[in-house]
Amino acid sequence: MVRRMKRSIPWTEEHEQYREMARSFFENEVAPHMEEWEEAGQVSREVWEKAGSLGLICPNFPEEYGGAGVDFLYNTIVIEESSRVQNTGFFLSLHADVVAPYILEIGNEEQKKRWLPDIIAGKKILAIGMTEPNTGSDLAAIQTKAEDKGDYYLLNGTKTFISNGYLADLVVVAARTGEGMGGITLMVVEDGMEGFERGRKLKKIGLKAQDTAELHFTDVKVPKENVLGKPNAGFRYMMKLLQQERLALAISNQTAAETVLDMTVEYVKERKAFGKRIGDFQNTRFKLVDVYVEQEMSRAFLDRVIMAHVNGEKKMVEASMCKLNNSEMLLRHVNICLQFFGGYGFMLEYPIAKAYLDARVQTIYAGTSEIMKEIIAKNLGL
Repeated sequence: MVRRMKRSIPWTEEHEQYREMARSFFENEVAPHMEEWEEAGQVSREVWEKAGSLGLICPNFPEEYGGAGVDFLYNTIVIEESSRVQNTGFFLSLHADVVAPYILEIGNEEQKKRWLPDIIAGKKILAIGMTEPNTGSDLAAIQTKAEDKGDYYLLNGTKTFISNGYLADLVVVAARTGEGMGGITLMVVEDGMEGFERGRKLKKIGLKAQDTAELHFTDVKVPKENVLGKPNAGFRYMMKLLQQERLALAISNQTAAETVLDMTVEYVKERKAFGKRIGDFQNTRFKLVDVYVEQEMSRAFLDRVIMAHVNGEKKMVEASMCKLNNSEMLLRHVNICLQFFGGYGFMLEYPIAKAYLDARVQTIYAGTSEIMKEIIAKNLGL
């Protein structure tokens, strides 16, 4: 294990005990099943309920809804321990840190009581429907339409690249109810609603255990009771909650990069070429030193932003910086590290190969690197 500087986050004894429990869960309940899940193209529903029973889902949510009422550092621990075992199928963080906050922050009391207990228990799985076949990062251009019919909205359209799409019981859908950015409404579509159908389970170069799917809505009657917040305010809500989504991805990418370095250092210490260890060559040492230094610098900034988020500070630009830096860093580092494995790095039974495939999407989803740069550029006055 690579020696790293003590982190600036003020972990308590309770945090460390929670980490031990989370690490045990991911090592024993997730890691051994990843190969079978990849073959199936989805994880089991049982693992969701096991996570819920241990308090690993939405620990920062209020106790009245089933959470533990603790700080976001507990969520951070779950994200880190999930990434440490190279879990890229059981999208717990998407469920807990990205979608569930829409219901907590925007939903009314009736909606919170109706949905959150089962969400936190892992009995209802969440997805979010934003991306469409012709609309990715430009959320203001979505075409899925919801017509106001009095007591309900009539929803028509298609969403694609939807993570948790096949297993989801509840989907937060962004639909057009007016013109422009001010004409988007968020509503919850429930499994079993007439006209709601799953399309293809999409085949991907990585994240093979993740049930990424197309979702089709044909004259789906969504009751007004399922609308989150105010009609036509969806774009504003999405912008408000993106800080945590991007920060969660940055945390995952940081841990993934560190894990890749750990496995590579161990490999070059053992593997020999031309009569000596690969790690004894200057090229190996210098390249891995560059990787190590960049990760340590990245970690220092990330932990500062995590603490600012825990303290309730608005840090959208900084979270975007973390997402940009850490996703691009992971992509570079896994490419550098795979080279030291030679032909074995191209074999799927080696974890470095899986890391390489799973890393590619990180600069694309939750906001592309280009979109992150546009956000950060505004902070420069450009």
